[in-house]
Amino acid sequence: MQITFQLLNRKEASIILPYLDIMNHQNVPMEILKERFEEMLSQNYEAFGIYDDNQLIGCFGLWSMTRHYCGKSLEPDHVYIEENYQSKGIGAQLFKWIEAYGKKKGVTAVELNTYVENFPSHKFYYNQGFIARGYHFLKKI
Repeated sequence: MQITFQLLNRKEASIILPYLDIMNHQNVPMEILKERFEEMLSQNYEAFGIYDDNQLIGCFGLWSMTRHYCGKSLEPDHVYIEENYQSKGIGAQLFKWIEAYGKKKGVTAVELNTYVENFPSHKFYYNQGFIARGYHFLKKI
């Protein structure tokens, strides 16, 4: 197993849409998901594929921003690894890679959101050195 993380250019980024659809807990129609994803690609967002050799096995995105409380930061988004590749250390490898990638870009923090009911992810992120600093609230208008 040779795991790599590859930045996807705008033309190839749509290959991760099926993974985004799997994680689509809000049941957003695919056409709207595509439109939103295209808009994300025009913002401070990068899409990545997770590969085993040349086979796509997952995805993640990274938002870049500067925040008043932590400086320049990266926010991993929609991290997904195919089920048969889970619990094999790929997630830990990914977050080490994200930290190294961030350091090259002058980032001073990595922060993320995870669903309240996703307890396995909470344990994983604690094990990666993250601390829970608050709640993420959402109100659709």
